[in-house]
Amino acid sequence: MEKQIKNNKFKPLLLGLSLVFITVAMWLVTTNYPVQASLMAQIPTGTIATVTGTPSGPVVTVRLDIDQTQINVRAGPGTTYDKLGVLLQGQKATAKGRTIGGEWILIVYDGAPGNEAWVSASLVNITPGELPVVEPPAMPTPLVTLTIDPTMAAQFVVTIAPTRLPTFTPPPPLQIPTYAADTNAGGIASKVPMGMVIIGLAAVGLFLGLFAIAQGR
Repeated sequence: MEKQIKNNKFKPLLLGLSLVFITVAMWLVTTNYPVQASLMAQIPTGTIATVTGTPSGPVVTVRLDIDQTQINVRAGPGTTYDKLGVLLQGQKATAKGRTIGGEWILIVYDGAPGNEAWVSASLVNITPGELPVVEPPAMPTPLVTLTIDPTMAAQFVVTIAPTRLPTFTPPPPLQIPTYAADTNAGGIASKVPMGMVIIGLAAVGLFLGLFAIAQGR
């Protein structure tokens, strides 16, 4: 009888301790291991659209048969405009317009002002499609304006005073001197022909030679 009374006294204590242990165990479980239902509730049930990089509309593709591996992308249709970036060989971009002659193409280029830039039509291939004519932007203002100092320029200006050409004076007429025949150079020489004189001298020389030979013998 006494044992039964003692057991009845310990039952409330054991029950209280059991409730305390159960409460502590549930608190530990919920603190270290969150309920998985909250995680599952964050997963969306719908489908997410897949973003692709395929451009729509007319497309330009950098040609593979050019000598350079990349082409310049500029702020306007011309080499005088600022360079904004490059496109590599085979790279594609959406075309939005063209110049009147079609030499330059307006493309979509992220990061450029208005996400637009220009490329040379001779360096790209264009897929079939109608491109509208686009008004090009204003020409870039040069950073340095060329000015000429008038004082310095005046130093290089040379004014040549006009000079009068000399008056041409014709030379006097050419006078050819004439010589009169000397009729007073008479004597034997003027009356005897020169040929006879030469023959006579030759004969005298021949005679003297023969005489010298005869004397030698």
